Amino acid sequence: MSERECTYYKTLYEVAKGINSSLDPMVVLGAIVEQVARALSAKACSIRLLDRQGKMLLSSTSYGLSKGYLRKGPVELAKSGLDQEVLSGKVVQIKDAGNDPRFQYPGAAKEEGITSLVVLPLTVEGRSIGVLRVYSDKERTFDGEEVDFASAIANLSAIAIENARLHQALKTDYELLTAYDYTFHE
Repeated sequence: MSERECTYYKTLYEVAKGINSSLDPMVVLGAIVEQVARALSAKACSIRLLDRQGKMLLSSTSYGLSKGYLRKGPVELAKSGLDQEVLSGKVVQIKDAGNDPRFQYPGAAKEEGITSLVVLPLTVEGRSIGVLRVYSDKERTFDGEEVDFASAIANLSAIAIENARLHQALKTDYELLTAYDYTFHE
């Protein structure tokens, strides 16, 4: 087994362990983006989730990106050909983010030192809920093994997000039921 494969397996193990140990999505997703960036020797990694209306991608968590870059503005699907492609189920690679018309903020990418990226869909039960982005500060094409690894992580991330949402809904239902039961018996 190569050193690269060992790194991927170790990262997959750590991600799965993290998902299993916490229902706090910020803790789990924060660990995921950091581990993915490190495993792929990338500048940064981020997860963006669709808003309730399905019109914007909201920043969920990131590793390796400046606060200034994160505040560059909303990612509107109507203006981001890149994210439209990814949310349709495709993995998309961009070699030069500063000059690709599908990228919504090319100037911000140049300022941040982002050159290349791969973007993968986060899907649950066949529907897209967001994207995982891996950023490089050098021009590069992520190879098949790297894309397969990132796809596995994207799938685990989607499961973690859905589990956290279901846990929160169950907790809210329980609290409502408990409050109703309490007022009913008074």
